[in-house]
Amino acid sequence: MTSTTSTFVLVPGAWQAGWAWQPVARRLRAAGCEVVTVTMPGVADGDAREGLRLSDATAHLVQEVEKRELADVTLVAHSWGGYPVTGAAHELAGRVSKVIYYNALVPARGVPLIDENPDYAIMLRAGIETSPDGSVSVTPEQVPLLLPEAGEETRRLFFDLLVPQPGGYFLDALDVPEVTTLGIPAAYVLSENDQVLARPGTEFADRLGLTPVMVPGGHESMLTHPDEVAAALLQA
Repeated sequence: MTSTTSTFVLVPGAWQAGWAWQPVARRLRAAGCEVVTVTMPGVADGDAREGLRLSDATAHLVQEVEKRELADVTLVAHSWGGYPVTGAAHELAGRVSKVIYYNALVPARGVPLIDENPDYAIMLRAGIETSPDGSVSVTPEQVPLLLPEAGEETRRLFFDLLVPQPGGYFLDALDVPEVTTLGIPAAYVLSENDQVLARPGTEFADRLGLTPVMVPGGHESMLTHPDEVAAALLQA
């Protein structure tokens, strides 16, 4: 692996917290990098989820960077994390040196995640409407799509670690353009067998004019192929 002086700020996808990035974080630290893993409001153990909006997640990420007085930051977004990372990059432009989307949504201006895919819209709205706190949960049947290369025991453990996601995180859009308009370099890392993105990862990469850097595994390959994902983040 090639070391870097940038501080990696790793942002998880929906239903997950900073723990999801730990295998990759350890490898980045071993390569000499500073690393921060972020847990968004509403997904830490015991957090309340009702009423949280995308702006709360974006503000939390900005605060995590500012309170640590970080500079030369590489923001890394997994999956839904592309939304708060894109929003935060516009508020942290003087501190961010690169943005990497990993199996992530690259938000289109004015388009919330729920409107990126009609099947997602049905699933997410049903979850929000039937949940007492407006959150959305993963079902056991969906886990094999997230971890297609994993065994049953690993899938059960992964499912037990997931928590409901605040529904407002899926309903809100960003009113900002792509991060490339800020003059910040960007990269896209894509798993070869990602089965759950709202659109093909190549389409999201194309929104930034990028060709994806490919890694093995499925949507959660940072857990199943951390060596390759860490190497891709260092080289992207």
